[in-house]
Amino acid sequence: MPEGPSIKILRETLMPFIGAKIIDADGYAKGFDPHVLKNQTISDIKSWGKHLLICFHDFAVRIHMGLFGSYRINDRGKRNASLHMQFENGEINFYISNVKLITEPLDKVYDWSADLLSPEFDARKTRERLMAKPKMLICDALLNQDIFAGSGNIVKNEVLFRVKVHPLNAIEDIPTRKLNELIKETVNFCNDFYEWRKKGVLRKHLLAHEKAICPRNHIPFQKADLGKTKRHTYFCNVCQVLYK
Repeated sequence: MPEGPSIKILRETLMPFIGAKIIDADGYAKGFDPHVLKNQTISDIKSWGKHLLICFHDFAVRIHMGLFGSYRINDRGKRNASLHMQFENGEINFYISNVKLITEPLDKVYDWSADLLSPEFDARKTRERLMAKPKMLICDALLNQDIFAGSGNIVKNEVLFRVKVHPLNAIEDIPTRKLNELIKETVNFCNDFYEWRKKGVLRKHLLAHEKAICPRNHIPFQKADLGKTKRHTYFCNVCQVLYK
């Protein structure tokens, strides 16, 4: 699943389409009529967490690529697109993606203070959201988009390893100073993720995600599907502290 940094890069890649008129649109996305886009002009392109937001005069289209989604710009895949947008001088295609029409103002739909890559991200509010769910495991919290919009499994595994926090800690058991460090590192890592992904060197910088050996203790990482989310988790039982 593309995480927030990858969606930000996609948003930037699509910027040349701002001001472009859609001359044709189709696709099989459930619950969305692509014909509403015909003759519409893109006014802006935004992102919130893992959501790409293609904006028009009085509505927006949300693209969420989920676990298996992909896209092609000025190119087509072999399968039918969830959403195809044709312009006079180009096209955009999304595959295996959830597409939704948003008619409300985006500021009413999205809390930008939860978006890890937004200038409006608010660490204090994030800590309050965490403390409001004391029994939640931190491995689940880091995948909760209402708390950390844009975080995904790579972010989860890397941040927990970097701040030396065991994934099975409940939020209420993590010391406040460590929770603050975790929030700060999540933002820092997402910004690094963004830069590394743009340069094509992300994998070279990963310390824990899909790794076999802990680089601190030189012992095998544990790998398990933890929490309610049951996503692959890579962690070290020696250097990542389980507080309770």
